[in-house]
Amino acid sequence: MTSRALREAFHREYMTFFERAERTRRWNLFEDVPWDRLDEVPRDDRLALCAETFCGVEMFLPDYLREHLSLLAGDYGQAWFAANWGYEEAKHSLVLREYLRRTGQRTEEQLHDYAEQVLARRWRAPHDDPRRMTCYLAVQELTTFVIYRKQRELARRTGDPVLAEVYRFVARDEMAHSRFYQRMLAVHLDDDRAGTLADLAHVVRTFRMPAEDLLPDYDERITVMRTAGVDARVFFTEVVLPLLAALGLTRGDLFSVPVGPVPVGPASARAVLPAQTGAVVPAQAGATVPTEG
Repeated sequence: MTSRALREAFHREYMTFFERAERTRRWNLFEDVPWDRLDEVPRDDRLALCAETFCGVEMFLPDYLREHLSLLAGDYGQAWFAANWGYEEAKHSLVLREYLRRTGQRTEEQLHDYAEQVLARRWRAPHDDPRRMTCYLAVQELTTFVIYRKQRELARRTGDPVLAEVYRFVARDEMAHSRFYQRMLAVHLDDDRAGTLADLAHVVRTFRMPAEDLLPDYDERITVMRTAGVDARVFFTEVVLPLLAALGLTRGDLFSVPVGPVPVGPASARAVLPAQTGAVVPAQAGATVPTEG
């Protein structure tokens, strides 16, 4: 269990997050999405397959919550954040499902069949340590934000005003979640810099998006997702570097943590770091912290 001082710090951060969410970020699936513009939505198999894929990833929510809460015994702030996070993530799967159903790109029967296939499997957390999972979730939430932002841009270019707005709402939530975990990491860095850096370096070097091997036909899905520009370079420049910048860290801070070569990046990247260097990120500068866009 974490120390009382850490638990109190986590609670203060959660209350700041929750107040901001209540005041500025809540959205209604039934009233705020422009469903009245459905007649403008084009039939695009690529966009529909990606929406279905993300809907499926979000459907593992019960597993995500079960695994996460099991690590948070006695930690009021983080446990309550997980409960709030679950509510917001539940809306993400529901709104994507509604988009597919209301646009007629999937039937009700197809969506039920897909849900049964997805929920027949179980996701398990990649780490069994609370701090390391905080590192993982900071990376994962920012990666998800970047993916949704790129999907929003693709929906705009394709002329789909409904899906573009759906992705705006969910991307904004994902960025808020990532920033909460960044604040958690900042608290951990103040408490134990060396240990937190070691955990973060390990997570970055071994990172894979959740449920990548659990969805049906995932190889086909990831091939389509690559067309939206989600690859190893994007993971480095739009996730890793901005995360380090937000934490006041440099590439050198992670480079100093010795580990061997292991897989890195989201499922779409399938990249391996150079064995001879142990580098965490490529030699690229100019990273900026993403905005909620």
